[in-house]
Amino acid sequence: MNQESILTEVILSHNHQSLGKLKLDWSPKKGSEIEIEGQIYTILEYHHHYQYQIGGYRLQKTSLYVQATVSYHDRSFVNGRWILGDINCRFNANSEIVRCAVNPQNSCESCHFFELKNN
Repeated sequence: MNQESILTEVILSHNHQSLGKLKLDWSPKKGSEIEIEGQIYTILEYHHHYQYQIGGYRLQKTSLYVQATVSYHDRSFVNGRWILGDINCRFNANSEIVRCAVNPQNSCESCHFFELKNN
């Protein structure tokens, strides 16, 4: 197998559904984004799978665990990274993956838990 093109299986993290297999010519990292069939996904974790061959182990494939990326209007760029949700809310998790503790899956736009931070 060509080392520049690694077979990669993309898997939805929450239900372990495979989104398919593709060959990547770049090394995926946590927090990076990948586009598949027009949908953008955030990479949450990755696993390398090795196979023993004469002379040692060789990277055979990679598995990426992803989640669908929220729209850009629901994120803020803070200190060099994207933060989900409204950064002015007391319950914001200050994370690229989780929006908040009380409303992690829904938009901040109409959240009835919203409270301004005490600075």
